[in-house]
Amino acid sequence: MKVGVVGTGLVGATAAYALTLRGSCGDLVLVDKDEKRAQAEAQDIAHAAPVSHGTRVTSGGYAALEGCRVVVVAAGANQQPGESRLDLLDKNAAIFRDLVPQVAENAPDAVFIIATNPVDVLTDLATRLAPGHAVLGSGTVLDSARFRHLIAAHAGVDATHVHGYVLGEHGDSEVLAWSTATVAGLPVESFLRARGREWTDEVRADIDAGTRDAAAAIIEGKRATYYGIGAALARIAEAVLNDRRSVLTVSAPTPEYGVSLSLPRIVGARGVEDTLMPSLTPEEERALGASAEVLRKTGERLG
Repeated sequence: MKVGVVGTGLVGATAAYALTLRGSCGDLVLVDKDEKRAQAEAQDIAHAAPVSHGTRVTSGGYAALEGCRVVVVAAGANQQPGESRLDLLDKNAAIFRDLVPQVAENAPDAVFIIATNPVDVLTDLATRLAPGHAVLGSGTVLDSARFRHLIAAHAGVDATHVHGYVLGEHGDSEVLAWSTATVAGLPVESFLRARGREWTDEVRADIDAGTRDAAAAIIEGKRATYYGIGAALARIAEAVLNDRRSVLTVSAPTPEYGVSLSLPRIVGARGVEDTLMPSLTPEEERALGASAEVLRKTGERLG
């Protein structure tokens, strides 16, 4: 199957590299307004194919997206130190108004995976600009992975045995749904007590802060985040390409909240195939509503 990546900056190129190393697809095409950058990234990544899964990696213009089953959209301005994801909206919305219709025209059968920030608002915008296409955003797949990683580190277990969701905005108002979090099928607190591990409000606050502030800390240290989101984008693409029916906290239009935001969703060949609403505490429900309100107010700027 064929995948396109539009935007070959750090996030797009890393997603393409992850797709190649994981053998997610047979053909991969990179597109960027800077054609030399796209060509160079494609050539560099192609040199990894013979020692991984043999993916055919090329570059080209929008016409090269023909036949793509999935297109990852990672084009846009990068988040700078001290800048929130929502601060990027005006610049990246202008890019999307030009880019998305061209992608839709040349890849009429593709599922769009939006990675550009602010991802929730831009998922809404892309849905309007590409009617008839399945569109979803990377949402809080990465945030949920960070949440699981930190719980696993404290519990002293492999992170694949930890489940938990971050909901709402991929940003400052995101909601860590502690009521959904489990380790090996047990609530986090029960598991930690069984192992004799400390569980206090301070520990929980540290995990919350580590999840919520991870991007800012990484950007301060090295200017950008790209490894985690690159792997997350490959994982989402695989769910579509292989019709896996994976449960992932992607962002998608959510009528009950009037905006795109992240909830656990079943992702398969048609994109989002169903949405699951976890059982939340009243406090978590209020926080999710507040997060949706942040996104609605931000989206109003687009008209």
